[in-house]
Amino acid sequence: MKQRNGKNQEFKPKRSLGQNFLTDEALFEQLVALSGVGPDDGVLEIGAGAGGMTKALAVRCREVVSIEVDGTLLPILRVALEKCRNVHLVHGDVLRLNLPELTAPLGPYHIVANIPYYLTTELMLLLLTSDMPIQSISVMVQKEAAERIVARPGQDGYGMLAVRSQYFYAPEIALDVPACLFTPPPKVDSAFVVMPRRDKPKVQVSDEALFFKVAAAAFAMRRKTMENNLIASVRVSREQAREWLNACGIPVGARGETLSLQDFASIADQMTKEK
Repeated sequence: MKQRNGKNQEFKPKRSLGQNFLTDEALFEQLVALSGVGPDDGVLEIGAGAGGMTKALAVRCREVVSIEVDGTLLPILRVALEKCRNVHLVHGDVLRLNLPELTAPLGPYHIVANIPYYLTTELMLLLLTSDMPIQSISVMVQKEAAERIVARPGQDGYGMLAVRSQYFYAPEIALDVPACLFTPPPKVDSAFVVMPRRDKPKVQVSDEALFFKVAAAAFAMRRKTMENNLIASVRVSREQAREWLNACGIPVGARGETLSLQDFASIADQMTKEK
C-alpha cells in the first residue's frame, strides 16, 4: 500500500492489527450504497484505514464519526479527509472507547465497518448486546463469519451469532468480495453483510434474557438433543425438560442446533409459565 505518513515514509500494513485495505473508489461507493445510508444519516465508521470508505460516507451522509486504532495512519487520514468537514476522526480502540458518549451527537446512527478478522466475534457481540440507538450494521467480514451471521437452523454455521443478529436485525450478504481486491490480499475471501435493524424483534418473548439463555443452551453441546442441553444448562429434570418440549410441539430427539428462534422463544415462554 503506497501511502506516505507524515515523515514521508511508506506505510506498511500491520499483520498484528489484521490490516487488509481496499483501494477501489468505485467499490467504496458501491459498498456505501449497499449500506443504505443517506444524507440525513449519522454514521459510525469502525476502521478508517486509509480513508477511502470514509470519504465515500462523507459525500453521502450528514455526519461521520470514524475510529482508527493505528496512530501511524492518522497523518494519512488527515490529508485524505482534509476537505471532509463532516468527518470527526477518533484515534482509539473501539472495544475500549466510550461509544455511547462518542456517538451521542449523531443521534440514532448507522455503523459501517471493515472489521479485522480477529476482532469480528468480539466486536459483533459488543454491538449486538448494546442498547445504543443503532439503526443498521454494515460490515465487511471474513466470508465464513458472514455465513455464520445469516445461517439458518441445521446449517453448520448456525449458532449464537446468528441468533443474536437475526433477533434484532435482518442480515443478508449483500456482496462477496474476493481476497484479490485487498492489499495485502488475505488468505480467504470476504463478504459485505448489511443488517438493517428490525422495527421489533423477529420473535416475541416475555423474557428476553431467558430467550437468549435457552438459545445458548441449545449450542452448549453441539450435536446433543435440546432435551439433554436443557438438563445440563438449566439444571432441570428430564421429565421437566421433556414437558416443555412437548408443550412446544418440539420432538424430544430434536438437536438444539436444528431449532429456530421461534422454537427458543416458545421454550422460554413455557419456562416462564413455571415460575
